[in-house]
Order: sequence, then structure tokens, then C-alpha cells
Amino acid sequence: MTFREAEAYLLSTINETVSPREPYRLERMRAFLRELGDPQERYPTVHVGGTSGKGSTSLMIAAALEASGRRTGLHTKPHLTSPVERARVDGANVAPERFAQLLASMMPAIERVAARHGRPSYYETLLALAFTHFWEERVDVAVIEVGLGGALDGTNVLQRPQVCVITTVGFDHTDVLGDTLEEIAAEKAGIAKPGVPLVVGVERPEPLAVIAARAAGAGAPLFLVDDFARVLERPQREPDAGQTFAVATPLATYELQTAALGAFQRRNAATAIAALERLREGLRPGVAAVEAGFARLDVPGRMEVVPGNPAIVFDIAHNAEKAERFVAALRERFPNRPFRFVVAIGASKDAREIVRTFAGVASHFAFTRFETVGRVAADPEDLARIGASLGVESEAEANPRTAFAKALREASPEGVVVVTGSTFVVAELRAIHV
Repeated sequence: MTFREAEAYLLSTINETVSPREPYRLERMRAFLRELGDPQERYPTVHVGGTSGKGSTSLMIAAALEASGRRTGLHTKPHLTSPVERARVDGANVAPERFAQLLASMMPAIERVAARHGRPSYYETLLALAFTHFWEERVDVAVIEVGLGGALDGTNVLQRPQVCVITTVGFDHTDVLGDTLEEIAAEKAGIAKPGVPLVVGVERPEPLAVIAARAAGAGAPLFLVDDFARVLERPQREPDAGQTFAVATPLATYELQTAALGAFQRRNAATAIAALERLREGLRPGVAAVEAGFARLDVPGRMEVVPGNPAIVFDIAHNAEKAERFVAALRERFPNRPFRFVVAIGASKDAREIVRTFAGVASHFAFTRFETVGRVAADPEDLARIGASLGVESEAEANPRTAFAKALREASPEGVVVVTGSTFVVAELRAIHV
């Protein structure tokens, strides 16, 4: 099997997904992994969920572990350019030829599972491939990001992680997870395990109460980030080199310099450190390793700034909570600068709320779309009408590259062109400039 053949096979599985509310989804994932020898149980893991921030928090935890000398696996989603990004060891993507070899070796197990439970989905197959890759690479630890929700997400096959994390709870995937924050929190709290520390960065009292109750019911010791980690301001070391701050805990104070921008990333850093301090002795990285890992951290597509005149910012803000955090970061990083937004949004998202949030800083909207298998974009004309109704100059351009080029051409030299919304539009346009 070649890498191109592996990609083609995976694309053929995209429309064979199963709702996370259907209980046999985890049964299929468990059966699939049993056929592969349960690779996910061969190394310690850190399990990270939440509405926003779980990807960045996972990257931060992995970076600190790598800097401590631990061979570290990392599974996050979605990928920006290639599925090989979903199985990383010490920061390196699985090689395309190795990816194809792994998938080919998994095909007999896929066929056996398909006969009894239906063919594993795109997500399940990529997750199983990552688990297998980490086992074969003999990792010391793996950081695993939840895909969707928690209770019935494919990653919840992990029986006893070292620590579980819930970063935030907000409105996203309401068609699957529920219509209230309490319902969504209950789904996310499904990753709690008996005796496994549950680190929670959630601040809103209603979902936090649900998580606390679920943790108590599961016998999971609860650690609130606000009780164990505090962000401290520090003078900026270099104006254009990320941000400088500290995180203080009862155990230590971590002096951090990182390329990850925005107050939301400082919050993610506090959450990551609270989780790292819950790891068992011998796996927990020291202060110097945490500081070194954060200094090397790269968070592509999350408040990612490309300097210039105009400057360009790429950020995957595909739900209302991410949009709020992103807008706050833009205000902090670029005070009193005009913003031109290039935006595409998935059809299943709350487009009005996302655009309403962006309208708080946008001087102009160029709404566009993306083309990808198994995903549908909101109509740019519909989005432009929303933008106009909010009092922001808005236009629709179906071709994202045309919309981007026009925004760069028409932006003032002191302005900022923002590419945001769907992962797919950020990935396509980021590839041009990064």
C-alpha cells in the first residue's frame, strides 16, 4: 500500500461515521483495538478533553515531556495538511511510507471488525493507527486529545490514564452533545476514571458542578486549575517573540516564554502545568524541562502571526467560545489596528454567533467556503448577509484564495488580515504563507 492509496482508503470511510450517542461505537473501537493487541494499554497516557484549548494544552504537555527526555507520542485532531500529523513522536509526524505500512498491517483487523460491527470510521482508524504507532515506537508516554465529547469518544477506551484533563466547556456540536452547558459537561466528564486525577480548567459554575458530581461518582480526584495554578504577568522579553509570563503553583514557579499568543494560551499553560504536576514521580518533568518545552512550542493555526505589512493571523476559531477567546487575543496583540477577516464556517456551526463575535473587531468581512470530502461549508452569501446585518462591510467570494489575495491587496500597511473559522480554510490559506 502506498501513502496515496492509504489516503484514498481513509477518505472512503468518512461517510461511515456513527453518532457518539450510539453505544456500540465504543464497542467497535474496543473490538478493533483488541484485534490489534490493545496497543493503547502498553504505555502511560494523558487524556485531554474540552470544548476549546484541548489541542494547545495537549501540545504543551507533550512539549514539556519531550524536553524532559521522555519519548512522547501525541495524537491531536484535526490535522492541518495531512493525516500523518495525528501520530507524532517527539514532535515528528509519522513518515508517509510508515503511515501506509501501518494501515496495511491493520487491514486484516479492519476486515474482521467490519464483519461484526461495521467498518471502523475515518476517525477510529486514524486513532487506532496512532495507538499502534506509539506502541511500535516504544514511547514512554502518549498525550491523547479527545475527538468529540468524551464519554463515548473513541479515545475513551483508555482504561487508566495517568491524568485526565477537561480544559473548558462551551457550545459546540450541540446536535450530538446536548443543548445546554450542563449536558455538554456531562458528556465531557465521561472521561473521568476511578483513582485517576481529573484536572479541570472550567470556570463557569453550572458545568463545573456537573463535572464535580461526575468525578465524585466515578471516584476521580478533582483538581481545579484555579486552585493549583496562577498566571503571573512578566515584562515582555522580545516584542515580536511570543509572550512572556509565569505560572505559579504550590510546587514551583515556571518562568515561561512561548510563541503561543493570547490570554487563552496563558490559561492553557496553567492547565497543562496543573496536569503535568499530577503525573507520577519518575514521569513528571521538572521546572527546567517545562520551561524548555514551552520555549520550543509551536502551535500552528492557533493565533499564529505572520509578521508583515499587513500582518497575517491564522486561527482555527470554529465555534463561539473559540471566537471569543480569539477576538480577545487579537485586541491584546494588535491594539487599535484595523482587521480584515477572511472567514469560512462549517454548515453545522452556529454561524451567527461566531460572526457576531468577530464583528466586534472586524472592519471588513470576506466570506468564503471550503471544499473537502464529508464536510459542508456554510454559503458565503448567507454569511455576508449576517455580517451586513451586524453593521460590518461584508462580501462573498466563493474562492478562498481570491478572497485572501484581495484582502492582502486592500488592507492598509498597518492593518491585519485574519484568516479564521474552519480548519479547512485556515489550512489551505496558511499553506500559501507559512
